[in-house]
Amino acid sequence: MQRIALGIEYDGRRFHGWQAQRDPVRTVQHTLEQALTQVAAHPVRVVCAGRTDTGVHALAQVVHFDTTALRTPYNWVAGTNTSLPQDVNVCWAQTVSADFHARYSALGRHYRYQILNRPVRSSLWAGRATWVSRPLAVTQMHQAAQALLGTHDFSSYRARACQAASPVRTLHQIRVEQQGELIILTVHANAFLQHMVRNIAGVLMTIGKGERPLHWAEQVLHYGDRTRGGVTATPDGLYFVGADYPTVFDLARPA
Repeated sequence: MQRIALGIEYDGRRFHGWQAQRDPVRTVQHTLEQALTQVAAHPVRVVCAGRTDTGVHALAQVVHFDTTALRTPYNWVAGTNTSLPQDVNVCWAQTVSADFHARYSALGRHYRYQILNRPVRSSLWAGRATWVSRPLAVTQMHQAAQALLGTHDFSSYRARACQAASPVRTLHQIRVEQQGELIILTVHANAFLQHMVRNIAGVLMTIGKGERPLHWAEQVLHYGDRTRGGVTATPDGLYFVGADYPTVFDLARPA
């Protein structure tokens, strides 16, 4: 038995999130496991670094699985991609030690939220960025976001149905930058709660529109009450960018 780690990217628009479900709906996990089962010639179950919701994308999701099949990294990548649809693919594969765990070994996770800020919508960005027609004050959004840095109770920024045992998370970095017509929110934390990034994005966009003062992001944090936390942003612009692991595992690093 050996443990294999994979790097995965996917377009989440036609998936009902990452996690396989009892209902017959299309999920990333189920789709990937079906393809890996074909290559391994035995049932495969995978564990991911960070589960994503319906409509959320991934640039460098990390998964692991155990197998008795002897395959080269090239065969895991090429063979699995042959059985996968166009909206999900394996980017790399490597053998890892038995103590590696895609979820529990991760030291941190990175997300990106993209906002298309222009007067008219875009067919090319539909489903890949959230469209806001009103001009957003990017500098104010960035300044407001800095109040969220550090270790806090993020109850106001998680979904009411979130099942995490603790709402406490440590935010290492958060930035809001403009790149042409796109406004990019990047967030790095030890872990995330359900809808946490989308709720942060919703609060910052409200501030960017001038509907709330700069200190509202911090006020929401201290409320400890999701019902006072503003609108949850759509999943369209959310991307799981990658996860950090101890160097001892020597995992492939995404660009």
